[in-house]
Amino acid sequence: MKIPVIVALLAVMALLRWRRAGLFAWVLAWWAGFYVAVRFGFTVPIPSSVVAMYMGIVSLSLFSYVTSSRERREEFTAPLLRLVTEPRLKPLLIALAVALPALAAANVYFRMSVPVEPPLFSRTVHPAAPGEITVHDRKIDLNAGDNPFRSLAESNPEEFRRRVESGRVVYYQNCFFCHGDDMAGNGMFVHGLNPIPTNFADPGTIAMLQDSFLFWRIAKGGPGLPEEGGPWDSAMPAWEKFLTEDEMWEVVLFLYDFTGQKPRAKEVHGE
Repeated sequence: MKIPVIVALLAVMALLRWRRAGLFAWVLAWWAGFYVAVRFGFTVPIPSSVVAMYMGIVSLSLFSYVTSSRERREEFTAPLLRLVTEPRLKPLLIALAVALPALAAANVYFRMSVPVEPPLFSRTVHPAAPGEITVHDRKIDLNAGDNPFRSLAESNPEEFRRRVESGRVVYYQNCFFCHGDDMAGNGMFVHGLNPIPTNFADPGTIAMLQDSFLFWRIAKGGPGLPEEGGPWDSAMPAWEKFLTEDEMWEVVLFLYDFTGQKPRAKEVHGE
């Protein structure tokens, strides 16, 4: 998370408490604060559909709280009633009556008038992986291209299936929201993503890649894309912050097992 954003929100809450703000101010502060936290408080961008979903939940929760008793309803609506009835607040009422529709119209205008421009440079769908990465303070040789658990398919099939099952659990706990139940890149959050997730069910995707490439993309996510992977703004998080090394290798096993694909074989150079 972005610490400065969180610190700023806590400072605002502390100020409201010190000023003994009323319920109306607290409701606005919680609504706006939650939006700022979700929209700007995370290093990895949150899809707009997810932001809208959570803001809907927050709005319903605050509404339920405000309307849960007569005292709260009266305390919340008191500032609004003063705004409408007190003559000294009439200039503010007029200003709000003009400003709110104007802001809404300006938002629609600017969204409709954004020019369509081509990317500044071409994007490589599968950018070249580095030769080596560091995950959890351990160096991983990507050139080796080996999944440490793949050999279990022959040496210990029972353990191999256990590893695949562990990968399935990891996938459906963390990945299917974007990549989909069937790995076709059609998860529930897909419409808020740019670019949309890769269709793993397509034989032209992970079958063309080595295990180590997928491990790299899972571990480093969108923030770890090289420049040639731009200019799209991938929402893929760096999963090394949330998963163990074994869990990332296991989910790679599951991706290939579920789709019926095999990773691209390592290149063997002739003498």
